[in-house]
Amino acid sequence: MASRLHFGEDDFLRCRFAVSPLWETQEAVRTLKRPDRQGYHVPWLRRIRAAAAGLDLTPLWLLMPRRGHSPDWLGPPPIGPAATFEEEIAAVRGADPDAAREDTALSLACTPGALESARGRAWLADPARMVRELADAMQEAWRVLVEPEWPRLRALLEADVAFHSRRLAEVGLGTLLPELDARLSFNGRTLTLARHGEYARDLGGQGLVLMPSVFSWPDVITGFEPPWQPTVVYPARGIAGLWAEPADRTPQALVRLLGPNRAAVLCALDEPATTTALAHRLRLAPSSVSAHLTVLRDAGLLTARRYGHQVLYERTPLGMALASGG
Repeated sequence: MASRLHFGEDDFLRCRFAVSPLWETQEAVRTLKRPDRQGYHVPWLRRIRAAAAGLDLTPLWLLMPRRGHSPDWLGPPPIGPAATFEEEIAAVRGADPDAAREDTALSLACTPGALESARGRAWLADPARMVRELADAMQEAWRVLVEPEWPRLRALLEADVAFHSRRLAEVGLGTLLPELDARLSFNGRTLTLARHGEYARDLGGQGLVLMPSVFSWPDVITGFEPPWQPTVVYPARGIAGLWAEPADRTPQALVRLLGPNRAAVLCALDEPATTTALAHRLRLAPSSVSAHLTVLRDAGLLTARRYGHQVLYERTPLGMALASGG
């Protein structure tokens, strides 16, 4: 069984990468329900345990069957390459109640008894209220579970996009797509994902959104129905080290040359990162990190490039050599 996405001529010109704080929020909620997803995230689970105990996630969990349909209106593909959570949740709140009702009914049908439950009947009887309740629940989940960690998560996701964008330039789309995950294959016209159940969709000139995710691991996800743009969600690179605290591995010679904080900034850039992400990781003030980045860039040790609303910094070959002690 497999999911198949069929490309037309125009679709090759309309493929893009994106990250989504709304999607990570939905999948963080799902991770709390699924032990098979929790392995890499144990440090995060420990940190949020007390705060999460105060959340009522039952309404969201009711629409997250282990096998089957989750409502696209509640966790849609991203509306842009780097939309904020506020922009994305506003789109959820603006969902058409009748379309949301139909989508939700499909999801409830995947959980025995959910359609006949008191909550299920109430939602389907008043879909406008359902949209408000579920959007409120998602916003509270964002505030408690994801927002405090978003600089760290966003840095990892943007580093994945930067890496795969370089690979796209090097090897082209046909080679890149199977590299995103071993379960993906591409024959030049059809992207196939080995999965439970059959699914097929013509991209229809909309192209394809490629979205790395932290909390979707280990799953690869597709199956979004029109009007949503076809999307493949795949596990981001570097999840194994996501929650690790920075190690004290800055070469002492580099500390003497650059000073401790500037050397720490250079050594922290194993993957491209933003000022905010580095400040969060190193527990330094963003203004201080920004000043260090400017000096390192002017010295030829870093390069900077814009991705959406963010500026990503990465080491030059000279910066790599210095950071490694070479």
